[in-house]
Amino acid sequence: MSDKVIIIPTYNEKENIEKIIRKIFSLEGGYHILIIDDGSPDGTSDIVKRLQGEFPESLFIVERKGKLGLGTAYITGFKWALAHGYEYVFEMDADFSHNPDDLSRLYEACHDGGADLAIGSRYCNGISVINWPIGRVIMSYYASAYVRTVLGMKIYDTTAGFKCYRRKVLETIDLDNIRCKGYGFQIEMKYNAYRLGFNIKEVPIIFMDRKEGTSKMSSGIFGEAFWGVIAMRFRKIRPKKQL
Repeated sequence: MSDKVIIIPTYNEKENIEKIIRKIFSLEGGYHILIIDDGSPDGTSDIVKRLQGEFPESLFIVERKGKLGLGTAYITGFKWALAHGYEYVFEMDADFSHNPDDLSRLYEACHDGGADLAIGSRYCNGISVINWPIGRVIMSYYASAYVRTVLGMKIYDTTAGFKCYRRKVLETIDLDNIRCKGYGFQIEMKYNAYRLGFNIKEVPIIFMDRKEGTSKMSSGIFGEAFWGVIAMRFRKIRPKKQL
């Protein structure tokens, strides 16, 4: 039984999903993978289920009906990971924008470096983004600066989606009270961890935009994040009540 699981939300990722799964399983570390698929009409889940025959004890899938949002996909994955006893829980995209070789560095930051939450950061050492239009780079960079200013978090990449959590962080955050469903979710989870006193460490990575498949970004996603940050600033953050 591994103590590490990587949660990968998917929607129409047939071009990438088999390649990312095989790459992760080729690495040292004994990672497990949980795919959360939101009813991809392109057959993404069928590819995963075929691969489960090859990796029956390390590849898992939760299928959901309809496109329900990034945040709810991760919340579903977090609850699954906690129920199945994992100690280290990763977030990762399916499209190779996050380099699987960096998983070990995030793990080491938590396991050996004392971090409760390790963030694969595009901005803690300048700007490390490849293949993005300059307008998107500027928007993303200054979005993080805006979040730092409003919320007071000393995190350079506040919207990063490549992360490793220690189990105790996800047990303490009230997952049922996380309100953002799009990329504001990434900010909200970091803010909860920060306000609850967990040790957060940024690990510099190089982010490379997807080469295959279609981006899921939209103006609505950025709008939710913008207004959601203001709401977060005035919200009380309390730990989950333990039964």
